[in-house]
Amino acid sequence: MNALIVAFWLMLPAYIPNNCAALFGGGTPLDLGQVFQDGRRTLGDGKTFRGTVAGTACGIIAGFLLNLLAPHAGLPSFGSGPEQAYVLVGLSLGAMAGDIVAAFFKRRLGLKRGAPLFVIDQLDFVIGSWLLTMLLAPHWFWQNFTLTIILIVLIITPILHRVTNIIGYRIGAKREPW
Repeated sequence: MNALIVAFWLMLPAYIPNNCAALFGGGTPLDLGQVFQDGRRTLGDGKTFRGTVAGTACGIIAGFLLNLLAPHAGLPSFGSGPEQAYVLVGLSLGAMAGDIVAAFFKRRLGLKRGAPLFVIDQLDFVIGSWLLTMLLAPHWFWQNFTLTIILIVLIITPILHRVTNIIGYRIGAKREPW
C-alpha cells in the first residue's frame, strides 16, 4: 500500500477534530474566562467545552467508520475491542489536547486568538495525538507509525493544514485563513 495513503488514513481521526471543533464549537470557554498569573487569558474564547467535545466525538466516530472500511480497502485498522477505543481516543482527544496546549503557550507569548505561530500551528495537534496514543495504545502506535509514516505525516500535515484552513475561512467556519 502506498505509504502516503496509509499516513493520511492513520491520521484522519486526528485531522478531523479541530475542523469539527471550529464548525460545532462556541459557548463556554475551557478556561471559564480565567486570567493566568501573567495577566493574560489562560486559553481564550477559541477553546470551548462544546468544541472540544464535538471535535473529539467527530474524530472518534470517523475512526469507527474508517475501521469498518479498513479490511475492504486493504488499509490498517485502528484496533479492535478496547484497543480501538484507546487508539481513537488517543488520536482524537490527543489532537484537541495538542491544540489546547499550543493555545496556552501562544497566550503566554502575547499572541491573540487566531494569530499564526509557524510550525506550532501546523503540528501541535499531531504531537498531541501521537503522545496520547503512545500512552494509551503504545503497541498499536509503534506497529503503525513507522519512521516512514511519521516523516510523511510531518511533511503532508502543514500542507493539509493550510488547505483546510483556507477552506474553513472561505465557508465562514474560521476567522482567519491560517
